[in-house]
Amino acid sequence: MDSSAQGGKAFGLLKSKQEEKLNSINEVFLSDPKYVEEEDLGSKLEAFKKKYMEFDLNDKGDIDMMGLKRMLEKLGLAKTHLELKKMMSEVAGNAAKDSISYTDFLNMMLGKRNAILKLILMFEGMGKEKEQKDVGPPTRKTFSELP
Repeated sequence: MDSSAQGGKAFGLLKSKQEEKLNSINEVFLSDPKYVEEEDLGSKLEAFKKKYMEFDLNDKGDIDMMGLKRMLEKLGLAKTHLELKKMMSEVAGNAAKDSISYTDFLNMMLGKRNAILKLILMFEGMGKEKEQKDVGPPTRKTFSELP
C-alpha cells in the first residue's frame, strides 16, 4: 500500500484491493462447471460481492463475528453470541473457524443447502415490504362501512 496515503485515500486503496481479490474469486465461480446451470450468475456474484464487502468490517477479506452481528442487526435480527457461532460454523463448515471467507459465503449462497444465514439474506427484502403501515389518523367511515 502507498505509505503516503492516509484516511479516506488509504481506505479507498484497501477497498479496491479487496474488490480485486473478490473479483478473482468470482472468476473462479464463473468458470466452475458446477454452476454452469445457474441463471444470471454474473449479476448474482456482483450482488453477493457488494453485500460481502459491506460487512467485512476488519477489511481482511473475511466476515468475522462482529461483521455477522452487524449484518443481522441491520436486518433487525439481533442474535446471541451462541447463535452467531452456530451460524458461523454452519456456513464455514468448521466449528473452529471464527470468520466466513468469501468462498464460504458464495458456496452458501449458490449451494443447495439452506443455511440459516442464506435464508435470512434471501428474505430480507420481503420482510421490509410487509412492515409499511398507514400513518396518520384513520380514514372516515360511512354508516354502511361500520360493523
